[in-house]
Amino acid sequence: MKKIGIFYGSSTGTTERIAGRVAALLGVDKADVHDVAQTAPDAVGQYDILVMGTSTWGDGEIQDDWYDFLDGLQALDLKGKKAAVFGCGDETMSETFCNGVDKLYETIKGTGADMIAPYDTIGYTFDNSEAKPSDAIDAVGLLLDEVNHPELTETRLRGWTAIIADAAK
Repeated sequence: MKKIGIFYGSSTGTTERIAGRVAALLGVDKADVHDVAQTAPDAVGQYDILVMGTSTWGDGEIQDDWYDFLDGLQALDLKGKKAAVFGCGDETMSETFCNGVDKLYETIKGTGADMIAPYDTIGYTFDNSEAKPSDAIDAVGLLLDEVNHPELTETRLRGWTAIIADAAK
């Protein structure tokens, strides 16, 4: 079984709670769940699979704690590692729904990591998301809306983590 590390940035606690739920579903120890505000980027080196989560703010930006972490991450070569991204947003922000997830995706992809676990957006209604280009079937990762559709979260988490668990075999 490959070792999984979960990394998140959270301002209101929602993404932190989701990271904990992802950890529980994947059987990841709490010691392997990292708040990027308190973690050095080179901590990713001990993991085979990286699961990274952010919320989306303002005009589609990542959560503030991610900026320094991602700067450090870009200096690393993550070839041979697999990475999956997730994020929380509000579909009423219809033009920028979960755009932060795409910013994580693009940065991590640029390190050479193999990006895994795209996921559908069934149940959500939005006009635009950089995380799900209009010509794509799935988003680049798991998009969640705990504000308007918390009833969808558990099923979506179970489906998405099953993909990651399969990659960890």
